[in-house]
Amino acid sequence: MATGHFKDGIAGNRLAPETYADNFSDLHPPLDHHEALVEADRCYFCYDAPCMTACPTSIDIPMFIRQIATGNPLGSAKTIFDQNILGGMCARVCPTETLCEEACVREAAEGKPVQIGRLQRYSTDVAMEEEKQFYKRAASTGKRVAVIGAGPAGLAAAHRLARYGHDVTVFEAKPKSGGLNEYGIAAYKSTDDFAQAEVDYVTAIGGIDIRNDMALGRDIQLSDLVQSYDAVFLGMGLGGINALKADGEDAKGVENAVEFISVLRQTGDLAKLPIGRRVVVIGGGMTAIDAGVQSKLLGAEDVTICYRRGKEDMNASGFEQDLAAANGVTIRHWLQPKRVISHNGKVTAIELEYTAMKDGKLSGTGELLTLPADQVFKAIGQTFVSSALNGSGASIELENGRIKVDAEGHTSMAKVWAGGDCIRGGEDLTVTSVAQGRDAAESIHRAFTSNGRA
Repeated sequence: MATGHFKDGIAGNRLAPETYADNFSDLHPPLDHHEALVEADRCYFCYDAPCMTACPTSIDIPMFIRQIATGNPLGSAKTIFDQNILGGMCARVCPTETLCEEACVREAAEGKPVQIGRLQRYSTDVAMEEEKQFYKRAASTGKRVAVIGAGPAGLAAAHRLARYGHDVTVFEAKPKSGGLNEYGIAAYKSTDDFAQAEVDYVTAIGGIDIRNDMALGRDIQLSDLVQSYDAVFLGMGLGGINALKADGEDAKGVENAVEFISVLRQTGDLAKLPIGRRVVVIGGGMTAIDAGVQSKLLGAEDVTICYRRGKEDMNASGFEQDLAAANGVTIRHWLQPKRVISHNGKVTAIELEYTAMKDGKLSGTGELLTLPADQVFKAIGQTFVSSALNGSGASIELENGRIKVDAEGHTSMAKVWAGGDCIRGGEDLTVTSVAQGRDAAESIHRAFTSNGRA
């Protein structure tokens, strides 16, 4: 046990050096060749397969699994990439337990679905390791498309547009590309710098120019892009963080869970990353689970996730909740933050109020609970920051705080499409963002070919 394990406050080096690498190793180690064949043999290859219907990108799952079973992993990878060019990352981070695997016939019959996610990873890993490119860029059309954001939606759109021969320039606000795949996913879900490897694989088709450290509304303006390009795709995700709405939340030690995960993903030495001895996470989604589990893996002694509703209302899947419990994270329900308690400006505890449903509405009961804490993470959702659009001299219609689009991803503004977390109806899932980026690219291409302009 490292000497700093029980140190109060926020500190690094809480664990023995070798423990960090162990704690942050691959959550789901890849299947080897034999394991993949055995697992593929469990698939019934259903006609009208429910797993395929449950996949937001509509991958032909029975087909790609049959190709594995017949010794054709490259053909399997192409089946996956035809629908989802980011299939490698989706295989790692998709909540398959609530999507394709939940719909699996074997899940219904036996409670043990085919491991679709791990089989998808097996095939896509083979293709990427062999640098097998399945698509060639068509002859240049002369059409130019600006893509805002090099996250899942933007990359999927860029790749599909490049396949058609359009010239794509991607503007990314951060130093690295990949979006949430690079900055927002738990380190044990994406190891060995896979997010960057996938960006390289996607852009290898050619015709895609990524410009980093270029933010909309700061370095580039939408009104200028609309004038200079034939079409624009907005895939910038969410940039705002919801407040706790609790007294004292500006105390030192109250941090954004998204920022914590981002810093963790980019750090070169996990031992130096400071973490509290007692950590409280406020929220009930995947980000809350990722923050809580990784706090524990960094050496926090006591980690508690507090959610204002019941277990069944949590956005985090059952698997994710079980993962937290397996790592020693306590999840408490029906609690909402009231006050952050601090001493000399630093967090010492958080006061929470028990909640209950009254007349169909969530209400505080007046009963209070105080949890000691050195560090409090806010994981209560992100918001779309629309100022980048309005500040650019262009107006795009919003609905419920996000960009309003039609069935093809077209916004209220001519020549501008959008997809991913920034649009109304976005599900904050990598796979959904990929589908929306891909489909918007198809719509842009149709606009080009039907009337010569978007």
